[in-house]
Amino acid sequence: MHLEPWDERGLDLERRANIPEMKRHLGGVEPDERVVSRHERILAYGNSGQGRNFLVIVPDAPDPAGSVGFWEREWQGETVWEMGWQILPGFQGRGLAAAATTAALAEAAATGRHRWVHAYPNVTNTASNAVCWKAGFVLLGEEPFEYPPGNPIRCNDWRYDLRAGSS
Repeated sequence: MHLEPWDERGLDLERRANIPEMKRHLGGVEPDERVVSRHERILAYGNSGQGRNFLVIVPDAPDPAGSVGFWEREWQGETVWEMGWQILPGFQGRGLAAAATTAALAEAAATGRHRWVHAYPNVTNTASNAVCWKAGFVLLGEEPFEYPPGNPIRCNDWRYDLRAGSS
């Protein structure tokens, strides 16, 4: 597995990931306009220094197996990185999400921009919560979220200290 910078292949990946089994913890399948808008936002912030997204590439697979990224957000009075990932169903269960997350944490650290990375998987998303634990995040507790906007969910707040390699 290796990471490649987000590019136009990301839009196809986002569309392939916009299926019920991938979106059940995130408010359900999205309209295509929202998928396109997110892709355009990712391209824009990748050029601004306000975050980076990557395609997860697996040898011998013709298309990306998933994605991982980090972007700025305000959290409890400071600017931090938020991190998220997705691995398509045919590639799940191989440790790709944890490996990609660990690689992306190194990229976030290399920016020198922020100390903390947070991830907010839904409390019901056992697999994503396990990725946080495997990658060295520390669980701070549950938080109320809206994702997408207007859809209340409960998320775990996981934090990673880029200066120390964990929290």
